[in-house]
Amino acid sequence: MLKVGLTGGIGSGKSMVCGLFEELNAPIIDADVIARRLVEPNQPALALLVDAFGGAILNKDGSLNRTELRQRAFSDAKIKQTLDAIMHPLVYAEIERIVADLRSPYCIIAIPLLVETQKSHTVDRILVVDCPVELQINRVLQRDNISREQAEAIIAFQADRQQRLAVADDVIDNSGSPPQLAEQVKSLHNSYLLLATTRTTSA
Repeated sequence: MLKVGLTGGIGSGKSMVCGLFEELNAPIIDADVIARRLVEPNQPALALLVDAFGGAILNKDGSLNRTELRQRAFSDAKIKQTLDAIMHPLVYAEIERIVADLRSPYCIIAIPLLVETQKSHTVDRILVVDCPVELQINRVLQRDNISREQAEAIIAFQADRQQRLAVADDVIDNSGSPPQLAEQVKSLHNSYLLLATTRTTSA
């Protein structure tokens, strides 16, 4: 199976692109969805986070207070490193487990921090969803109800636009209209099907 790692900065439109691939029947594995599932109440990952950061990161019902943890992580590099050290191995292990059970020509693995975690070797191709930084910020402000300073802090922790484009095998420009975006996804879908078939034939 051809594994396509989809990445891009916050607000670049990764979820929208994943949705378009899903409409074309491509399996989608979303690292963010996996991470949220891993920290649900009574899950081992949540206990590890509480051990590392204390009970203040929990809501009264015992669930993770994502806002509190996010504010801590993006205001202190050491906290961010500790959080990543706990979560990333668990997330990648779950991705591998899911991929092993798939039966499809190719799959999309959405990993926002694919470049930052230096896990490019875990996928066959890297697809970067790209747009100008100012457009990223505007989208995040509209979507997440956070301050511009918070949005800029999150972007500063991520690989920059040039770093992502430098490792990209494929690029989707998400600064245009929805029809333009859909056309790019359809073109890549056909390309991935062809690549997957070629790999299978030559194997």
